[in-house]
Amino acid sequence: MEKIYNYGIIGAGPAGLTSALIAAEKGKSVVLFEKDKIGGTCLNKGCIPTKTILHSADLYKDAKNSENIGLITNDLQFDFAKAMEHKNRVVETLRNALTKSLQVKTVEIVEKEAKVVADNIIEAGGQAYNCEKIIVATGSEPKPLKDYPFDHEFVLNSDDLFELKQAPKSVLIVGAGAEGIEWARIFNDLECEVTVVEAASRPLSIADEEVSKYVERMFRTRKIALKTSTTINKIENKQVALSNGDVLNPDFVLVAIGRNIVKPQLDGKATVIGDACGQLMLANFAMYQARALVSGIHFDNVFVPSVIYGTPEIAWIGANEQDLPLGSYQKAVYPVRALGKAHCDNEIEGFIKVLTYENKIIGASIISKEASALIHQFAIAMQNEINVDELKKVCFAHPTYSEGVYESIMML
Repeated sequence: MEKIYNYGIIGAGPAGLTSALIAAEKGKSVVLFEKDKIGGTCLNKGCIPTKTILHSADLYKDAKNSENIGLITNDLQFDFAKAMEHKNRVVETLRNALTKSLQVKTVEIVEKEAKVVADNIIEAGGQAYNCEKIIVATGSEPKPLKDYPFDHEFVLNSDDLFELKQAPKSVLIVGAGAEGIEWARIFNDLECEVTVVEAASRPLSIADEEVSKYVERMFRTRKIALKTSTTINKIENKQVALSNGDVLNPDFVLVAIGRNIVKPQLDGKATVIGDACGQLMLANFAMYQARALVSGIHFDNVFVPSVIYGTPEIAWIGANEQDLPLGSYQKAVYPVRALGKAHCDNEIEGFIKVLTYENKIIGASIISKEASALIHQFAIAMQNEINVDELKKVCFAHPTYSEGVYESIMML
């Protein structure tokens, strides 16, 4: 008798994994297809490996500048190969843990390319799988420049960076979004000459304009060359001509202009989620989209936080000030340098900005150490519609960065 699965899921990235694990927890039979590695882009070529390397680079930068706080580091060196080995260990550890979780929950894993060939039918490796519900989470892939495809030697994508044997001496990064900013910080920490070009008029154009201005100042301070309203005119013989007339000779070009959907093969009914659905390309969005689908919980895109890692971290949620009509909101901006904990940690860059309407928070932007954690305090308040007056009654521990959240609210 042919086995019929409750769920057939194509893609084992954040969306597919979350769907599979939740469905299995509910006692459903699940078959999960993955043609590459469990964990998808996030675990293997994105979020986790990038943040692991960034942590190593941050430690190196901090150690180089630690003499004023009492640490003497003579002949300090950065071993790029060992940093990559550490990254590989972290990724492998997490991938093994995820695989074991799937096995414990009796999710059947099929390591083959799959496609939906008919309603309720998935085909993989010449075998058909009958599934009552089909979820497709095939993810995304790096987007190339229009006239200059990836050659994986001089014109690289983010996947290629994880195969580097040594840090470059100079690099040109195309794109000043989250990916471009994070890699600019990594290479800058490793004493690489970094140039970032961005077609838009400001970096991180999806964020609040005050965040963009602060990023520009940070780049100037760290001697990262940022060229906005600039594009690539020509790449030839490892030389790059820019639209502003500059000609550069980097070790390589990193193209970080976004990602393209990996279009699934669909000849039958299926629900497409995660990056493949073409909405927010964030792992946290993908996971909660999966939760909403399998668990039936309400999910509101307004409450999805975004984070850019490095020192300091950058995070935001909800509305940006430039998108709101003048006079329709209140705002407060609290400087991180006013926090005692920031001075203790020698991390005084940044601000905490909050926007409100009719006594409710409608948006927040943070540049600070621990911004990736702080932003969720605003997320909780927004999702639960806690008004500002109630938040002012909360007692925050001292000294903490969270006090900045409290102080920003007290300014309203």
